[in-house]
Amino acid sequence: MATVSPPAAATAVPAGERGATRIADRVVAKIAARAAREALRQESPRARTDAHATVTIHPRDDQQRFGEARVRIAVELGYPSDIGGQCRVVRRHVTERVTELANMTVPEVAVEVERLHSPLLDRTDRGRVR
Repeated sequence: MATVSPPAAATAVPAGERGATRIADRVVAKIAARAAREALRQESPRARTDAHATVTIHPRDDQQRFGEARVRIAVELGYPSDIGGQCRVVRRHVTERVTELANMTVPEVAVEVERLHSPLLDRTDRGRVR
């Protein structure tokens, strides 16, 4: 039987010089926005909610596999509700999902409440609100 050895090119290039995988900002932003919507639906399944995200990715260093993502999420929430509590849940869930799916560290998630939806204001008769 003949022995097969690996090609010379595969063993000649050190691991650190073979290249790197880069995850695009827009991909991480989609992951973050979806995670925010998931968190909001878990808190109040029937409420109208929406979210979109922007992400800034900083290059990796020796400690981080794919870099560091700083996330800014804009959300729409139902009102009246615990706005601070919902923002905490969004922050935590976005951090977990981006870390899990993109393998990035997430030192900062800024949550901005862009719009509040009230069932009293969504009525069609538009009477007085007390």
